[in-house]
Amino acid sequence: MLTELRISNFGVIEQLAVRFDSGFIVFTGETGAGKSLLIDAVTLLVGGRASTDHIRTHTDEADLEAAFVLSLDHPILHFLQAKGFARAGETDILIRRVISRTGRNRTYLNGNLCPVHLLEELGGALVDVHGQHEQQSLLSSSAQLEALDAFGRLHSLRRDYQAAYKTWREQMAELDTITDQITRRREREDLLRFQFQEIADAGVEAGEDARLDQERPRLMHSQQLGELADQLHELLYAGDAGILSLVASARKVLSKMNAVDATTAGWMRIVDDAAIPLRDLADQIRQYRDRVEANPGRLMEIEQRLDRLHRLAKKYGGSLEAMLALQESLRLQLAQLDTAETRLQALVRAVEYGAHGVHELAGRLSRKRLQAAKNLTIQVTKELAALRMDRTRFSVEVSPLPGGTTCSQTGQDAVAFMFSANPGEPPKPLARVVSGGELSRVMLALKTILAENDQVPVLIFDEVDAGVGGAVAEVMGARLRDLGRHHQVLCVTHLPQVGSQAHAHYLVEKEVRQKRTLTHVRLLTPSERNEEVARMLAGVTVTKSARAAAAEMVAAVKDKQ
Repeated sequence: MLTELRISNFGVIEQLAVRFDSGFIVFTGETGAGKSLLIDAVTLLVGGRASTDHIRTHTDEADLEAAFVLSLDHPILHFLQAKGFARAGETDILIRRVISRTGRNRTYLNGNLCPVHLLEELGGALVDVHGQHEQQSLLSSSAQLEALDAFGRLHSLRRDYQAAYKTWREQMAELDTITDQITRRREREDLLRFQFQEIADAGVEAGEDARLDQERPRLMHSQQLGELADQLHELLYAGDAGILSLVASARKVLSKMNAVDATTAGWMRIVDDAAIPLRDLADQIRQYRDRVEANPGRLMEIEQRLDRLHRLAKKYGGSLEAMLALQESLRLQLAQLDTAETRLQALVRAVEYGAHGVHELAGRLSRKRLQAAKNLTIQVTKELAALRMDRTRFSVEVSPLPGGTTCSQTGQDAVAFMFSANPGEPPKPLARVVSGGELSRVMLALKTILAENDQVPVLIFDEVDAGVGGAVAEVMGARLRDLGRHHQVLCVTHLPQVGSQAHAHYLVEKEVRQKRTLTHVRLLTPSERNEEVARMLAGVTVTKSARAAAAEMVAAVKDKQ
């Protein structure tokens, strides 16, 4: 509910601070006192269009501020938390709007700067203004559908439908994505398979080109290598002049020296250590010489193999490593294509099953909406008759979605509130045919019926009683008071039958001080309230009988509690 309203330099209001409680609250006062300015201020605070005309003459800025408190589970709080303007557990909302002549207007939400469009999003769920010049929330088709579902208590079924619809739409989106991927891959599939097969057929091994590059020069120079190996072997083993023969001779000399001088024993070990690897080297050279032979066939084979590897490497990445990496990538792409085909078939079945479930739930929702529409039509018609609109016609029309759309986020239905003000005229959409005064009473009837289900916490009625009086006014006052059990209801009225039924009564007064008009608002005491209701009854001259009638009207309301 709205707990406090502060206004500075707004129209004829210089400074104003008003606190409010819950229930049905009325504002009364002489014409031109500034009652509608309070409504205008609240409308601006929930996203209404600002103008420099709102700023008090000879001032630079108008400053508006409102404090609200909501129930802990109210969806508005979840909305603010998601936007980063409230913390979990907070139930207070503080809105401030500064309107400047320079055009540099500022908007604050819970102390933080925010864009006006955020207030517009918030406002429709926070305050509902009903008057002869404002667009009403229930005039939009989406709000009418929400109202019908709330009246029919269909939100649980609709949540089931929306969950199924969301899953179905996600599956269709995934199906479209995979179908597109498969289509594009199929266009390249032959190329992918050819590239993969060409690399696979080559039987490429990592490092193969390096190994062949080592073998190739040995085959090209086999004769020269054989001759060099023979020469080396000859140097090691060639009779008395061979290295190993010389080492053996050196050992014999050292043996004789060691027999005379034991200190030369170490030299003997050095000679022995040299002889062992030299003999091993001689064996390896012999084996190498035996292996080295001219093999033109093998050389041709290597030349051909290297040529093939180089051509493939140039075609597929520039090296064997890049080519092998590409081969693995191609393998994965082809495997994914096979997997995607399997997923595609599963999604096709899931989408078909999901469509069946969505349309089945949409059908159930439509049938219940049609029944709810009949019941709501009956109840609104009764309310309008009580409000002396018994010659008007009201109906709730549930029809298929336009434009060939079969299903949407809210089902397969379009909902329209239809209205005819005059007998013989066919009903037309409410927003197109209803007048301001009629609209206020239609909205009052709807709000009365929907009160328990409507989550908008603050309802404002600006002269909703225009053009009525007597018994109708009393019925309207009773309806507004009943609404106050479920919402905070603020009402600007000129009717004593309405004002006498309020839980709290505020008087809006104006005075002229130093040639400037000032507006004040104050909460009336019980005796002051009786006097104000008497003024509303009698007009300029308040008589004793008017005061008695006023006291009786206020007391009668208390007796009904």
